[in-house]
Amino acid sequence: MSADSSPDRPRALALMAHPDDIEFVAAGTLLLLAEAGWEIDYCNIANGDCGSMVTDRAETARIRAREARDAAAILGATFHDSVSSDLMIFYDERHLRRVASVVRAARPQIVLTHFPDDYMEDHMNACRLAVTAAFVKAMPNFVTEPPLAPVPGDVFVYHAMPHGQCDGLRRPVTPEFTVDTTSVQPRKRAALAAHVSQKAWLDSTQGMDSYLDTCDEVSRRVGSQWGGCDHAEGWTRHLHLGLSAHEADPLTEALAGKVTFQRR
Repeated sequence: MSADSSPDRPRALALMAHPDDIEFVAAGTLLLLAEAGWEIDYCNIANGDCGSMVTDRAETARIRAREARDAAAILGATFHDSVSSDLMIFYDERHLRRVASVVRAARPQIVLTHFPDDYMEDHMNACRLAVTAAFVKAMPNFVTEPPLAPVPGDVFVYHAMPHGQCDGLRRPVTPEFTVDTTSVQPRKRAALAAHVSQKAWLDSTQGMDSYLDTCDEVSRRVGSQWGGCDHAEGWTRHLHLGLSAHEADPLTEALAGKVTFQRR
């Protein structure tokens, strides 16, 4: 928790697989929550160490961590260190104990994570870890690594849109609701721009000629298709059972003026 954080303000944790995933699909929502008075937390489960054609894994991890910290600072988020390597995010005991420790440290009421069926295993396993880590947040007999005391209270999980707005079998995905992020799109883009090395990596491996423009295109597509606005992020709420005593929707309540529902 950062030095200027308030223990009395509600908290939201973005918990995703790789450096830049948060910026692509969740940064706008985080920024709007911060404007609404929420504390925001930021964690990439993997350290991005495979994301280079020119530096080795150790040096790449150092570069990506520095860039991720810069991005979190632009968002005004508390940064949490990564706990895994690229392509090594598995749904296993080691990862679960570490990710659960991040959740307990952040003490969130909202967890933002990947869609359950996305285009790569790291994203899907990160989603599973995030959901279970939220589930065990308050369980005294579940020991985290590093050990942290259980944190009581409800937590609500929301899933971002998958890459390409479809699942791994190319089937279109419709979000439950969208959040109009037009007003914060410049800051979202600035946070993504902090990942300087990732642009070079994607240019050389995936043919993404304009890293930042691709982010704009994704949010513009979500906004035009479902939000009726210039830029939006799409979300689907996870079932509350095991996570909270009662069904609730704190994300749409906090951002009521920015939300458009597609389905309930």
